[in-house]
Amino acid sequence: MRGSGYRRRVQPQWESPVEKAIREAQERGEFDNLPGAGKPLRGIGTPAGDDPDWWIKGLVQREQLDLTGAMPPAIALRKEKATFPESLADLTSEESVRAVLEDFNRRVKLDRLRPAVGAASPLIAPTVDVDDMVRQWRDLREQRATERAAERRAAEEAAAGAVSPAAGTSRAGRRGRVSWIRRLLGRS
Repeated sequence: MRGSGYRRRVQPQWESPVEKAIREAQERGEFDNLPGAGKPLRGIGTPAGDDPDWWIKGLVQREQLDLTGAMPPAIALRKEKATFPESLADLTSEESVRAVLEDFNRRVKLDRLRPAVGAASPLIAPTVDVDDMVRQWRDLREQRATERAAERRAAEEAAAGAVSPAAGTSRAGRRGRVSWIRRLLGRS
């Protein structure tokens, strides 16, 4: 029989470093007054909340992620085509524009060779008419060059307008001004 002096030893429970950090943060009050505390989760009970991918769509929106790499190739090619000819405006030669467009058409044709998956008809990206796109590229470059020249002229005219009154003042006019200043100061 055990005596009355027996004390039962209580083994301390092991606490993982993560649990310890969370417990200490709770004790410091770092989890108090967080945004959304005590409120229902957004999107639950709404038609958007019934979407099984609601969380990933929210993450993409919140983090402003670019998912172009996750798109099906045909959709990515269609998006790329929609940027023509503006995305080609920085290219300086017709040969480089033609090379980019021919590479695009090559990738579209390769995508069409990919086997279809599922019962739905496959999505196909259209090719571009290289000659028509080169013409649009030329027109865009000419338009931008005209706009830059007009901006340059306006800036030069503004600079000339600011400088011309002082530059156009004659020596006599400057002398007259100086003498007026001297008269004002009493140094005639």
